[in-house]
Amino acid sequence: MKALLHFIVGFLILSPSLGELCNTEDKKVLLKIKKALHNPYHLVSWDPKTDCCTWYCVHCHDTTHRIDQLNIFSGDINGQIPPEVGDLPFLDYLVFRKLTNLTGTIPPTIAKLKNLVSLTLSWTDLSGPVPGFLSQLKNLDYLDLSFNKLSGTIPSSFSSFPKLRTLHLDRNKLTGSIPESFGSFRGEVPDLFLSHNQLAGKLPVSLGKMQFRTIDLSWNRLQGDASMLFNTQTMVIILSRNSFEFDLSKVKLPRSLVWLDLSHNRIRGSLPAGLARLQLQFLNVSYNFLCGKIPDGEELGRFDSSSYFHNRCLCGAPLQPCKLK
Repeated sequence: MKALLHFIVGFLILSPSLGELCNTEDKKVLLKIKKALHNPYHLVSWDPKTDCCTWYCVHCHDTTHRIDQLNIFSGDINGQIPPEVGDLPFLDYLVFRKLTNLTGTIPPTIAKLKNLVSLTLSWTDLSGPVPGFLSQLKNLDYLDLSFNKLSGTIPSSFSSFPKLRTLHLDRNKLTGSIPESFGSFRGEVPDLFLSHNQLAGKLPVSLGKMQFRTIDLSWNRLQGDASMLFNTQTMVIILSRNSFEFDLSKVKLPRSLVWLDLSHNRIRGSLPAGLARLQLQFLNVSYNFLCGKIPDGEELGRFDSSSYFHNRCLCGAPLQPCKLK
């Protein structure tokens, strides 16, 4: 009996993988990813002798035990995104974030991850174009490529995501115009973040057909009319630091609007009376060509002069009183 007990104990010691939940193929891929990233200390828990479902930055599905989340963030990691990430077929959540020494381009193997629901590649040193092949990921709900050094134009194919609800391309070096195709998103109209790029030209008129809940086009080189963006479901509009020109007095502001930043443009006209009826959390119309009296209202009274100053002839509280005619 004692001999049998010794045999069982010895067998358990020599069989570290016994009872391991992690899929062996997934484990091999993860170890290749670690090697490609030069075995960083950030991934020290990725020990081949242990169950990869217990590794830092890794999550396994509760039932299948396949790797469904890979979340590598805020570490001292050098190199490029390993193409092997495309060999984790059950991934639905992939993150490479706040890795300032992560360089290179976005690998095309990511397009193999057909189950991806959320993809975040942000706050890195990634460069090159925004790859159109990402539009092959038909299950994406969230795409964040912000705070990188991506350049070139926005792929027109990005309007073909059937399930996308949020698109972050802000804080890059993107050029060209906003694609005409963004006026005909195939699925839901996503919250759109394109700020802090070098986008130029006029907005496609077709954008007016889209019910954007949130749209941020600030800090670009866009010009012309942007009044078509005010739709019935719009909650957040941020258009500051462009060269937009339109008559604000002719715009019907949606009751849903809670955040409005039109500062540093060439917007003319007067402030619509309906502005006072909105439950605004933020308002800035400074540095434009607006005239007339600021509408009276308790809600607008919460904003100081910085929300209105440097216009052609706006007057009334919190600015100087209007001159009597």
